[in-house]
Amino acid sequence: MRRSTRIAPCALMVLLAAAQFDLAGAQDSGTRKPDPANIDPKVTAILRAGCDKLSGAQTMAFTAVDTYERAARNGQPLYYTRVTLQPPDKLRVVKLGDGVPDEFYYDGKIMAAYVPSADLVAVANAPATIDQMLDAAWDIAGIYFPFADVMVSNPCTVFDNLTSAFYVGQSVVVGSTRTDMVALTAEGVQAELWIDATDHLPRMVRVTYTNEPAHAHYQTEYSDWQLGASVDAATFRSDKVATAKHVEFSPPGAIPPPAASAPAGQAPAKQP
Repeated sequence: MRRSTRIAPCALMVLLAAAQFDLAGAQDSGTRKPDPANIDPKVTAILRAGCDKLSGAQTMAFTAVDTYERAARNGQPLYYTRVTLQPPDKLRVVKLGDGVPDEFYYDGKIMAAYVPSADLVAVANAPATIDQMLDAAWDIAGIYFPFADVMVSNPCTVFDNLTSAFYVGQSVVVGSTRTDMVALTAEGVQAELWIDATDHLPRMVRVTYTNEPAHAHYQTEYSDWQLGASVDAATFRSDKVATAKHVEFSPPGAIPPPAASAPAGQAPAKQP
């Protein structure tokens, strides 16, 4: 987990690397080829309709409530997050809920992570698209969005290596709407999705990573979808970049160098 003493920003994105719902990576690990007999065409059509709806949106906003299990005194954290994006190069993520509130901004040129409680901000140059930025954020700071797959330009790539997909039925329990419930499996992953039967947008995703020792469950609930609305360009920038105390992005677990020993009677040298 991310250390909160040195960099602190964006605790909402700190899940295990294995917790990415990125099924495409299974192809490189010798995963058996999907058997068409195990892939229900009805499920394929439902997933395609949802992917087309997401990838065709000029702007997008939604609320995501993320939960994941961990062996900790505080039980199962809940993260209430409001996401606004304008493909291909604008994103804002504001997280509230259990844990430390934080904010993330990306305007196609820089990405900035801000922690209001500590008035700390980390800023770095960023690639030109959301897809590339998501990879860069993970590489430099271990930043991961549990709902990243609905934000990328081609959401359906995560379903490329399914080993089974079947239609469970319709439900009215999730999201106060009628949803199509589907069950999917891939190498090391089991997932259930509730997708709105009318607007084809996801309402809940529940995932278990069977290769994890704890077989932990991860869940994201989606609500308040807004597609195609006008968004002010200032949404994707924060004045805290100029006013907050700056820290460097660093990967989770990075340890700052120890303070140098000072001769007796002298204060230790300040760290840069």
